[in-house]
Amino acid sequence: MRPFDLIRFKQSGRPITMLTAWDCLSAALVEAAGADVVLVGDSLGMVALGHATTLPVTLDQMLHHTLAVARGFTASHDQQPLLVCDLPFLSYQCGPDLAVAAAGKLLKESSAAAVKLEGADPEIIAVVDRLVRMGIPVMGHLGLTPQAVHRLGYRRQALDPVSQDRLIEQALTLEKTGCFALVLEHVPGELAGRARHELGIPVIGIGAGDDCDGQVRVTADLLGLTPHQPPFSPPRLNGRQLCIEALRGWIQEHQSSSPTTAPPQAEPDC
Repeated sequence: MRPFDLIRFKQSGRPITMLTAWDCLSAALVEAAGADVVLVGDSLGMVALGHATTLPVTLDQMLHHTLAVARGFTASHDQQPLLVCDLPFLSYQCGPDLAVAAAGKLLKESSAAAVKLEGADPEIIAVVDRLVRMGIPVMGHLGLTPQAVHRLGYRRQALDPVSQDRLIEQALTLEKTGCFALVLEHVPGELAGRARHELGIPVIGIGAGDDCDGQVRVTADLLGLTPHQPPFSPPRLNGRQLCIEALRGWIQEHQSSSPTTAPPQAEPDC
């Protein structure tokens, strides 16, 4: 799978599926499930590393987890999902030079084929332009942008006409600058549908209604492995409780089958 395949899917009306992975086990699961795109998202900061936000995740950690995800794929290279890696906080906000170095490191040292970054302010557009011109495919991300949590929070975005028009303008700018796809997170469904019809690149939604070219979800949320899931991503099974019960059952079984009497103690030497 390659970035241009997603544009072809949009043109043919084929829905795009995108799931996150953070290690070889989760990668094997989402590949076997048939995901078109596997995202090594900086959400691993919360899912795998125990942070409260995505902000503490480093570039080296993203590379470490991307390498682990790639090792989880079992299909031949041309049959594997498109592997996309998030650029973590402060790896691209400090200018195009640092962004190229960060993105280039991820693509050079792993099998990731594209990077994803958040926002569309002028500074970010300059970064996208530089990355694309250097041959690095870029996926955009608008709406709720977790790296801006201290400014935006986790609430729904683009609720009024002014902010909705601004988002559409930003989306068109990202497309013009060279992004091959766009994630829209936690925005009104009508706005995502408007973006889908105005853009030539795929619009992949998460909490953005059904009128999108594709959907992306955090795999741990769908499996119910996290204590709490966002309102737009209800779990498909109670995975956390199922795992706890299975492990508890083994522990109780092992404890009940162990000898009930202590082994004899050796007499101390006098």
